[in-house]
Amino acid sequence: MIGSSLLREGGVARHNGRVGGTSADVFRVLFVCTGNICRSPSAEILTRHLLRGRLGGREAARFDVRSAGVQAVVGSGIHPMARAQLAPWGLDDAHSAGFVARQLRGDVLAGVDLVLGATPRHRSAILEEFPHLLDRTFSLREFARLAAELPRETLPPDAVARGHSVVAGARGMRGRVPAPDDDDIPDPMGGPPEAHRLSTTLIFDALRTVLDVLAPRNPPAPPSGPPRRPLPPPQVRHPAQQFRGA
Repeated sequence: MIGSSLLREGGVARHNGRVGGTSADVFRVLFVCTGNICRSPSAEILTRHLLRGRLGGREAARFDVRSAGVQAVVGSGIHPMARAQLAPWGLDDAHSAGFVARQLRGDVLAGVDLVLGATPRHRSAILEEFPHLLDRTFSLREFARLAAELPRETLPPDAVARGHSVVAGARGMRGRVPAPDDDDIPDPMGGPPEAHRLSTTLIFDALRTVLDVLAPRNPPAPPSGPPRRPLPPPQVRHPAQQFRGA
């Protein structure tokens, strides 16, 4: 069970002031799971890759993407089965070889603009210790669902400004978008390759939905006339579908 006691045992320090901040130059994203060897590193590595493909190296560098675990296997690399699932994107080599798991602590959260947990329980555990992060902490699938409802033509074209606007918009959508019974990305640790495949597929589908809003390939120019009707949200594919070439 993930809870405040687990976080305290893991060494997350309390913070007397507001954790997090904003920057005109960099948008900071932190993915959080339990051990930081399966779900959150996969999300971190995939996000960096997808941002480079969508925005190019210079704009992608304006996103600082990292991960941590509430009960991290500190110093370990990404789990071999999780790493193998990154092969369709060519990320099972040097892109993931240098990954090192780290514990979620107060200093890791400092300056972060968006915190995305693998499950709602990770989100709740973080907020028990850091309630000031409420305005920027979501589970990954929750954030994808909320971001998909935002009217994209009203978002600023600048990558970092757009990131802050998407977080603010998603925050405003809380309670207005129906939530499914299960918002988890299940923990594949100890499971067969199929469990890791399901986890990676759910992560990828959620990330693609988020990045369609946060970092579209061709950001729209600022609207010059009356606002148009919002575009329909992208469809998240079923986990059983293949994701090659996406």
